[in-house]
Amino acid sequence: MVVQKQLSNISLKRILRVSALALLAGSVVPAAAATPEETAREVLSKAPIIDGHNDTPHQIAELFDRDFSKFDLKGLPPEILAKTHTDIPTLRAGYLGGQFWSVYVDAALPKHEAVTRTVEQIDVVRQMIARYPDVFVYADTAATAEAAMKKGKIASLIGMEGGHSIGSSLEILRQMHALGARYMTITHSLTTDWADSATDAPKHDGLSPFGFEVIAEMNRLGMIVDLSHVSEATMHDVLDKGKAPVLFTHSNARAVTPHPRNVPDSVLKRLPQNGGVVMVTFVPGFTSPERRQWEYDRSAVAGRAKLEFTGNPAGEKAVVDAWIAAHPQPKATLLQVADHIDHIRKVAGIDYIGIGGDFGGVDELPVGLENVSTYPALFAELVRRGYSKADLAKIAQGNTLRVMRGVETAAGVR
Repeated sequence: MVVQKQLSNISLKRILRVSALALLAGSVVPAAAATPEETAREVLSKAPIIDGHNDTPHQIAELFDRDFSKFDLKGLPPEILAKTHTDIPTLRAGYLGGQFWSVYVDAALPKHEAVTRTVEQIDVVRQMIARYPDVFVYADTAATAEAAMKKGKIASLIGMEGGHSIGSSLEILRQMHALGARYMTITHSLTTDWADSATDAPKHDGLSPFGFEVIAEMNRLGMIVDLSHVSEATMHDVLDKGKAPVLFTHSNARAVTPHPRNVPDSVLKRLPQNGGVVMVTFVPGFTSPERRQWEYDRSAVAGRAKLEFTGNPAGEKAVVDAWIAAHPQPKATLLQVADHIDHIRKVAGIDYIGIGGDFGGVDELPVGLENVSTYPALFAELVRRGYSKADLAKIAQGNTLRVMRGVETAAGVR
């Protein structure tokens, strides 16, 4: 009887213990799923962004006459940051791992002056890197960029924005490469002696014979051909004859926003064969269809006012100002930037998308993308749209590194 009672007590204790464990198991709250913002930061912490185009060197020249004693990138005042959109704290907050710094000079300059100023702008980038060695590291290949990022530094590469920077000379092209330029935008806003721009009257139906020589020499050197700013015919000429992948360092999809600076589907469809990448930009007129139409309408009003008030600038300005007051300027948005990424993925594929914000090169930016610190917000939006972590890593840096390696391979660079 005693033994039976002891057994009963043991059994009861076991039942109570099992029941308690079951209750505890049922009360365990599963870990909350990561938010889009958390997912974006997780990916970017492992695959930081390589951005294709930043005009901070131009702002340093314009605002400070290239004098680094007049400012400190460790923290710019708000009124200066509103122009550069870039300083070291915002770069770090934006998860920048690599930056192609643009050495832009005005396309209307005489040839010799354009060459001189381009060299001066290359010196600005070199000074910036030397002044902040704990942040920036000069890079000129995919391998040196990756090595810099592994050390937690921002790989700093140099890109020339416009073929006018070489003064129609292959010799100068070679020397710009020797000074560190690793891409050249074939034109800027004006057609050159050898290539048609997207925003100027064509002269060559794409590339001239010398233009083809320039592309061949860039391929030989291992310099990336940048097709932002060029006409559709120039894009196709390069894709027809070029031997290496290309970049569009700051362009969007023309089917989404019909601006001549954007990339048409006829070109997007050719990217898988070429291996090139469109680095989506944040320029409002290239991003928002409504903003593009507003800019077109404003230009038409300004043109009519110029004719009507010839010799009367005040009257001309009054007409334009009145139109603007009656037609508020539409704002581009972060969501519209994501729309361009969606379209390029649909037409070309996920392997042909990158990021080229054009920070420092515009007066206004899309709502939600006001400076370089906001990149994670764009990647969070892509998470909401179903992009995987692998997709995000490709857009952030993987696709751009592939282009860099492809260009180097085509040139025999090891």
